[in-house]
Amino acid sequence: MWNLNFITRENLKQHIKNTISTYEKTLDGIDLSKFNSNIVDPIKMVFDSKVYRKDFEEVIKDELVRQRDKTNSNAIGYYHQNMFKYINNCEVPKEGFDVIYTKKDGTKIYVEMKNKHNTMNSSSSQKTYMRMLNKIASDDKAECYLVEVIAKNSQNIVWKVSLDGERMENERIRRVSMDKFYEIVTGDKEAFYKICMELPKLIDEIIDENRELQVGSDTVVDELREKNPDLLKALYLLAFKEYAGFENLNSNSVK
Repeated sequence: MWNLNFITRENLKQHIKNTISTYEKTLDGIDLSKFNSNIVDPIKMVFDSKVYRKDFEEVIKDELVRQRDKTNSNAIGYYHQNMFKYINNCEVPKEGFDVIYTKKDGTKIYVEMKNKHNTMNSSSSQKTYMRMLNKIASDDKAECYLVEVIAKNSQNIVWKVSLDGERMENERIRRVSMDKFYEIVTGDKEAFYKICMELPKLIDEIIDENRELQVGSDTVVDELREKNPDLLKALYLLAFKEYAGFENLNSNSVK
C-alpha cells in the first residue's frame, strides 16, 4: 500500500530512474587511459597499500571505486534537488537557488541545498549568506533556507554566521535539516523517512527491469601488468616514466 500522499509511486519511480540514468557513464568499464586521466598518485597508493595492508590490485580497485563515487556524488545532488519537481508548490529553477517553495500565503522560500553540514567553508558560507541577505532585502515576503540533507540535528533554526567579525542573524534566513524541509512542503513530518524507506525497493525494481544496467569490465590491472608484471613498478612507470632512474624499473625490483 502506497502511503506517500505528496508524491505518486509513478513519479517517485520515474525520478529514481532518471537519477540512475546519470550513473550510466560510470557503469562503463574503465581502461588505463581513463583511469590515469585523473592523474593517479602512485606515492599515495604505496602508503595505502602498506598502511592498510592491501596488495596493489586491491588499492587500484579502491581507486576505481573512488573515481566512480566522485562522479556519482553529482547524481545524488540531482536526486535531492529534483525530487521537488514532483511536489506541489515547489519549483526547481534552471539557475540561481536550488528549490523555490511557495507557501499558501504567497511567501516564497528560496533554498540552497547542501548534502552535508560540513561541506561549506567560512568563505562559502559568507557568500551564500550574503546572497540570501540580498534576496530578502529585495523581497519583503521572501525567506531563505540553507537545507542540509545530512545535518547535525533535526532542526529549523536561525542561521547565524560571522561577516567581517560581526555576528549576523535574521529570522528569515534559516538553517533547516532535510526532514524538516520535507515537513514544511508536504505537511507530513515523516515525509523524508517515508521516501527513504521506499528508495531501496524502487531501485531494486528498476534494476530488475533494466538488466542492461551492469557495471562493465575494468581493464586497468591487466593493462598495467602488460607494462610490468609488478604492479607497483607499473604504477611508478605510469606517473614517472620520464623521471631519472625510473627507466631502471624493468630490471630492478622495488622493495
